[in-house]
Amino acid sequence: MTNNLKKLWEPSEAFKSNTVIVRYMKWLEANKNLKFDDYESLRQWSVEHIEDFYESVWQFYEVQSSTPYQQVLDSHKMPGAKWFYGATLNYAEHVFRSRSDNNPAIIAESETRPLTEISWSVLEEQVAKMAAYLRSIGVKPGDRVVAYMPNIPETAVAFLAACSIGAVWSAASPDFGTDSVVDRFQQISPKVLFCVDGYSYDGKKFSRVAEVAKVKAEIKSLETVIMLDYMGFMEDATVDQMITWEQALDNSATQIKFEQLPFDHPLWVVYSSGTTGIPKAITHSHGGVLIENYKYVGLLGNLQEGDRYFWYSTTGWVMWNMIFGVMLCKATAIIYDGNPAFGGIGKLWSIAEQAKATVFGGGAAYFIGCMKAGFEPAKEYNLEHLQAIGSTGSPLPIEAFEWIYDRVKNDVWLYSASGGTDIVSAFVGSCPLLPVYAGEIQCRELGVDVHAFDDNGNPVIGEVGEMVITKPMPSMPIYFWNDEGDKRYIESYFEMFPGYWRHGDWMSISERGSVEIVGRSDSTLNRGGIRIGTSEVYRGVDQVEEVLDSLIVSLELGNGSYFMPLFVQLREGLTLNDDIVQKIKTSLMENFTRRHVPDEVFQVDEIPYTMTGKKLETPVKKILLGFDLKKSVNRDAMKNPDTIDYFIEFSKKTIAMCQ
Repeated sequence: MTNNLKKLWEPSEAFKSNTVIVRYMKWLEANKNLKFDDYESLRQWSVEHIEDFYESVWQFYEVQSSTPYQQVLDSHKMPGAKWFYGATLNYAEHVFRSRSDNNPAIIAESETRPLTEISWSVLEEQVAKMAAYLRSIGVKPGDRVVAYMPNIPETAVAFLAACSIGAVWSAASPDFGTDSVVDRFQQISPKVLFCVDGYSYDGKKFSRVAEVAKVKAEIKSLETVIMLDYMGFMEDATVDQMITWEQALDNSATQIKFEQLPFDHPLWVVYSSGTTGIPKAITHSHGGVLIENYKYVGLLGNLQEGDRYFWYSTTGWVMWNMIFGVMLCKATAIIYDGNPAFGGIGKLWSIAEQAKATVFGGGAAYFIGCMKAGFEPAKEYNLEHLQAIGSTGSPLPIEAFEWIYDRVKNDVWLYSASGGTDIVSAFVGSCPLLPVYAGEIQCRELGVDVHAFDDNGNPVIGEVGEMVITKPMPSMPIYFWNDEGDKRYIESYFEMFPGYWRHGDWMSISERGSVEIVGRSDSTLNRGGIRIGTSEVYRGVDQVEEVLDSLIVSLELGNGSYFMPLFVQLREGLTLNDDIVQKIKTSLMENFTRRHVPDEVFQVDEIPYTMTGKKLETPVKKILLGFDLKKSVNRDAMKNPDTIDYFIEFSKKTIAMCQ
């Protein structure tokens, strides 16, 4: 890890005293006779006594179960550990248990709708009516309900209605291609599809009625389609067994009936990025997500009543699912549907100002983009209410940390996290009691026995290793849907270190307990046997002002040698030349090592990304090594699918090098 990093923020004693985690530590002392002087001692206890820890989260947040659990955890076996066996509860019931008449449930804006507050009473009424309709058409616990909808309040209504019944939820953003939607939803045989007639992005309206008709035709299990007239295209819809949103709500229901479900009853199905083959249908449980939300969003994210939480996301990214964890913790969820730079790069900061957000979050790429554009939110907007900024999706570089403190707010708690879709949480991330150092994740999270393992399976400190979790967490997937014998589940996480979860990230843990993620382990760069994380290369390249974006891969040529090409997207009007290449090499040598310098640099029009904002490092690597194209990349899961054509052509050169 980088030494002598700059400390950017230290929580004041006043700030600490008002945190949820301090209240929790006082509760432990009063109720469990457990006293901890600092976060690290608390963390050590939480992983050494993992059953006691998660039981304390249950008790601290007063989780309601209609039947008592018989044991907290049956074993440490992964996969297959059973949590809180015997408990019956409902995730949506806990969301509404947190309702407040003093604060809105949701604040929403889109490109076509102004900023609007949705009260808890309005939300409850609409959920009651939608749940009543779903019950009337035969939806019951275990049935699958899916949505092809954007990040708007109606999508939250649909989810909470399905959840209250015990139906299993799954969602895709309307900008997903139909093949991508079918690939996901067809795996789980849904009964009901919620959808919109279209969506807006960057001021342009796109109809989705033809796509909905195709999805309905291809997924034979669908019995009912409920369409929201969002963009004015619904009159063109010719979809079998379709009713309107208004028709579904046209009933007299006023109260929600919450089905009581086993702790491990499936809550929702989310998906791996789908860049290689059919996305894995990752299934989480009502109880597991409930407990993890309270721990991650509440204890470690410090969300509490009165907070307003704005994290830019689409329904196709797991951060959308996190908005309900926000509501669980009595905070208000702020949502936005549209281009984050609609009308100017300051769009999201403007919403944060108007909605009086106390927490503002997004993908690391967004903050890097603002920084590279020379944007200064502090000069444009009043962010007096903002207390915390969160970043995820990819490592946030040192320069972006410093930009936030220099150009956004100098007394804000900035945290970065790593975890994601697989656990609807983080393995490493935030703690409001700890300082913030540039380029570092603050800590390993409570109840997560996470280590950096070397190739021999030994934990290391101060060295790069595989991110490995050695004890179960409640929100680990209960299974992958239709995965006989847990074959894909085991292949995904447990093959390298049997019995331990290997996440696929390279990480380093410092002596003081902070963490650095250096890239995906399956896209790690190898230079003469020395492993390098891609994030280090990007940090060096990002300092070259002519470069807008970049992608790096390392190719094993089969004879013990490697080829490491760097692909760069330059600012508009520029052409790659020797001067720019030399600037890139100099930056990498000066800031890192000669091993970080690419063998060659190539200019591309655009860097390929997934729908969720991740660079296609591994798919590009597979293409360049001559892997079967269909098994290397799924264009429907890409944000900019045409960009992959360059690499297909480029592969002719690299395949020849391997021969």
